[in-house]
Amino acid sequence: MAILWLLMALLMLSLVLLPLLRRRRGVIEQVPPGHPDAADPAAYGFVRQEELDVRMPGPDQDLLDVLELVQRTRDYRAASQLLAGTETVGERRWQRVQAFAGAAALELQQRPGGVHETPGGQWLRVWRAEQPKDAGAAAVYAEFLVQQAWRTSTPGTDDFRIIMEEARDACGQAALLAPGDPVPYIIELSIARGLAYPEAEFDQLWLKILDRAPHHMGAHLAALHYWCEKWHGSREQAYAFAEAAAARAPQGSLLAALPLFAVFEHLPEVNLVAGFYQSEVVTKAMHGALHAVHSARPDDPMLAHVRHLLVFFLVRAERWREAMHELIHVDGHVGALPWTLSADPAAEFAVYRALAVAGYEANGGSPATLPG
Repeated sequence: MAILWLLMALLMLSLVLLPLLRRRRGVIEQVPPGHPDAADPAAYGFVRQEELDVRMPGPDQDLLDVLELVQRTRDYRAASQLLAGTETVGERRWQRVQAFAGAAALELQQRPGGVHETPGGQWLRVWRAEQPKDAGAAAVYAEFLVQQAWRTSTPGTDDFRIIMEEARDACGQAALLAPGDPVPYIIELSIARGLAYPEAEFDQLWLKILDRAPHHMGAHLAALHYWCEKWHGSREQAYAFAEAAAARAPQGSLLAALPLFAVFEHLPEVNLVAGFYQSEVVTKAMHGALHAVHSARPDDPMLAHVRHLLVFFLVRAERWREAMHELIHVDGHVGALPWTLSADPAAEFAVYRALAVAGYEANGGSPATLPG
């Protein structure tokens, strides 16, 4: 019996380690950087790991310019102008609100302030105080509070609830200032998850979003978290929510990729099933996401989010050529799932990129044959 258990343990270990090994003729073998046989991502024009931008999933030069100006001068006016000129119901406004709130939260974390020091992110509080009728300021402040709750407190504690209740009030104020703007309600989706809204209350909130932006990808991703098994739903509810959204998605919408995000949210912590990433469920979700990417507008702000997740799944499924195709579109920015779940998003992305390059070359690929 002891021998049987030993054999089973060795088999399970081999299944875990198998994807990390490189076979000649199509399988990857991890070799250290600098080794003569090591694949070189730089040969494909990819950005060096230390130069990868961890702030955003893809380029938004206007946002980067304004962020740099605001953080250098501590003057909020450029941020106010940028949000005022950003389409209300579009995905980009939601991303920019998140970026400004995240920047203020990170500044506060790095400079909490003291007797002789102004706390980081003070420009946001000044913005909110001096422009109480500015809908952009109200939305950014509400999102800032939500991010603070998740960063500094633990769900279920009094501190967490107090900050989230303040954030809910801030969402209400932001909604009053811009009745047609879905962003305050999208922010509240995270509050609903953190405060465990009953399903009926969550459904009422979701209907408010559908009335304003029925095909908003960012909103659907935020709502999906609520329905996941690790929060207030189940695997079945999350899959049903994602598949229903994909089914009603209009042509060119990235909502067809939502089932892949549902699969990602329910991945096993340790995968002991050989071929899991070639399974029917995963393959179907990947194909839906690939179709969505190929059908979407090139300037869709959510396109990079989907491409980043596809890189993860395509590498795991050993579909090297397709992984390389996605990499050439997103390389340079890593502020998206799944990399942001790592303590070092750039390093995590670089590992998958190196695996993709090695697998591509193991199957006869080269920089000259790189897919466009």
